[in-house]
Amino acid sequence: MAKKKKSFAATLNEQVSNEFAASQQYVAMAVYYDSETLPRLAAFFYRQAIEEREHAMMMIQYLLDVDEKVEVPDIKSQPTQYEDPITPVKEALAQEERVSSEIFGLFELARQVKDYRAEHFMQWFVKEQVEEVALMGDLLNVVERSKENLLLAEDYIAREGLGEEGADPTAPPPAGGAGG
Repeated sequence: MAKKKKSFAATLNEQVSNEFAASQQYVAMAVYYDSETLPRLAAFFYRQAIEEREHAMMMIQYLLDVDEKVEVPDIKSQPTQYEDPITPVKEALAQEERVSSEIFGLFELARQVKDYRAEHFMQWFVKEQVEEVALMGDLLNVVERSKENLLLAEDYIAREGLGEEGADPTAPPPAGGAGG
């Protein structure tokens, strides 16, 4: 017997959970960098945590807008200690690559089931993931090159304003936000 495919809404609810988990992981990474007195890296990951939470809230608003059930996930504990200061950024890049795969899968599912609203909604996330993977890849390059003196990475983050791009006017509205 063939296994029934999950609906777009059920799969998007799973992604809501993944986005909240990513937010928690970024908070844990920020805490680690804060404890290592690397305030720019900490601030960068705190901002990333807020951004991932915002992505989850955008998905929740979409589910509400199309009259689908919303599931709020449990929160899993995240480690706040790492073997070295490079590991969190490596893990962040791997996480963004994994999320990209999940987003592309959601986009493909929307297309397969001919849910044009969902496909349109997912387009922004596809663009966003290209940017996120590139950002984490760049940060990993900088952190690896400056591993003997992470203050160089701190300077880079400050100079380049990493993660401080500001609001994207093309982004979907989050639940609880203006226009939601």
